[in-house]
Amino acid sequence: MKLTDTHCHLDYNKFDSDRIEVIQRAADAGLVRILVPALDQKSSMAAILLAESNPSVYAAVGFHPTDLENFSEKTFLDVKELAKHPKVVAIGEIGIDYYWVKEKDKRAFQREVLHQQLAFAKEINKPVIIHMREEDDAWFGEASQDLLKILEEWKNSLQGALAERPGVLHSFNGNLETAQKALTLHFYLGITGPVTYKNADKKREIIRQLPLDKILIETDAPFLAPVPFRGKRNEPAYVHHIADKIAEIHSKSPAEIASLTTANAARLFAWGD
Repeated sequence: MKLTDTHCHLDYNKFDSDRIEVIQRAADAGLVRILVPALDQKSSMAAILLAESNPSVYAAVGFHPTDLENFSEKTFLDVKELAKHPKVVAIGEIGIDYYWVKEKDKRAFQREVLHQQLAFAKEINKPVIIHMREEDDAWFGEASQDLLKILEEWKNSLQGALAERPGVLHSFNGNLETAQKALTLHFYLGITGPVTYKNADKKREIIRQLPLDKILIETDAPFLAPVPFRGKRNEPAYVHHIADKIAEIHSKSPAEIASLTTANAARLFAWGD
């Protein structure tokens, strides 16, 4: 069974003591690809170093909406240079976060930086990894509205393959209407550990209505560990628990979900192609 973890912060210091072992456990669990997204200039460099160290690891570069303290013309130029690396397959993790950011001017700056990074992704023809979090972790609100408006405008400006595979909404936590809108824009939806939680019936019902050819599985490690590891450090080997739950929701075998989501990831990120 071949699995892919399309979102793992393997550069975080929580992996400093056993990172090599974590990657080996992932391989032993059947993972053939791990994608490490960046949060800023420094983590963009770290993601690339990890990608260089292991053939199964790939990188994304960019600025997370809550990590914009060091965003400047110079640091963005540095990240643009890093994006030329052959193992960089996406721009991300980028987006909008109204959970941690309350001030209107800072939210406006998030949107401005998102526009810049989307324009760059279009320029270099790479998909994007989108972060979106609502104030109070609501299912729908201003963040969803602002993000969908920006993504629709951007997607309508695209041509060719990128228009058909523009990116993924990472760790999707929106309502069904937002999911359907994202699908009309040809975005993929990333599913993480909370799908396994006991109180996640609403989330599972939304996932039941998603087309399997638009689903990616992600650990978001070291965060969001699935059951039975909830509350502990997450790692890419645990991605199979997410695949198992999606299989249960869609009445498929875990092997089918592993194969489908791995193919979806390859189609979106074009590993090495």
